[in-house]
Amino acid sequence: MTQQTEGAERMEQSLIDIAVESWRFSRLFGKVVGKLDAGESGRYINQIRYFQKKVEDSLDSNGLKLVNVEGQLYDAGMAASALNLGDFGPDDTLLVDQMLEPIIMGPNGLRKEGTVMLRKVKA
Repeated sequence: MTQQTEGAERMEQSLIDIAVESWRFSRLFGKVVGKLDAGESGRYINQIRYFQKKVEDSLDSNGLKLVNVEGQLYDAGMAASALNLGDFGPDDTLLVDQMLEPIIMGPNGLRKEGTVMLRKVKA
């Protein structure tokens, strides 16, 4: 592997790390803004949307995409590890209740696996 290739891989990994931490921060910030009065929260919601758009644009310009599977039916083939999978039976229908870390996809496939929490779908 050449120095140039190694440098490009380090840069991509740094971008992925920053994107994941930004995603976490955005979710936390959103929860805090949700506790504000409706009149106050609008401005902050717009700021977080702008920030998220800038992160997505940076990822996109490098061929990367952030994937959130929250609310989707869980499939064992998903590019995400479930922290609480052992809490359920093999016949349970499961839903991705919460994304703890997003999935990052690149032009050649998976770049970073996500982390999720599941819940059982009520019959």
